Amino acid sequence: MAAGRLAGMTALGRKIVVEPQGELRTVDTSGAVALMGRLLHADPAIRAAARAEVLAAPERMMPPVLFALSANLVAEGEMADAAAWFYAAQVRARFDAVRCTDTTAASALAVLRDRFGEPVNRWAFADPARVRRAAVRGVAWDRSAPHDYDHRWIALHGMGAFTGPSAEVSIPCEEWEPAAARVRAEYLTGLREVLAEHFGR
Repeated sequence: MAAGRLAGMTALGRKIVVEPQGELRTVDTSGAVALMGRLLHADPAIRAAARAEVLAAPERMMPPVLFALSANLVAEGEMADAAAWFYAAQVRARFDAVRCTDTTAASALAVLRDRFGEPVNRWAFADPARVRRAAVRGVAWDRSAPHDYDHRWIALHGMGAFTGPSAEVSIPCEEWEPAAARVRAEYLTGLREVLAEHFGR
């Protein structure tokens, strides 16, 4: 059972509890949801312990946890690190959306970006060099670090979670590496376009 689904943590102002069907019944996000709660806790000591736990093995964390880590670091005033983890989380979440066969699941990206992006982007886009450094750090980490988490978390945000998946939840694993490389390349290309639009360079 997918106890404590991420849909409940990431929906803005709403909690939707869904009992997943088929393969999605084996996706358990309860640990990630609990960790996000501690990363965003009001108590600084709880936040610090959760931060240390995530940073000890970030490659094992679902992307929503890395988004919450970014918010945790914003609260500590560690804006450069917060931005790098925010952009790393974006890249990983995009990759997970690409390898998910339910295209409606990609809606989770906008929810996470809207929930966690504003303070990071406000700080980063004050200086194009900040954006470049943070994005390059995030993408480089994603390229070098394993993806040791259940990437199917994102499928819980698609229509297949309500109706039951009509096919395989993920594209074939032999397609993952080229998909990841394409996501990184497209992310950096998109960044260059945004910087050109905002700063003219």
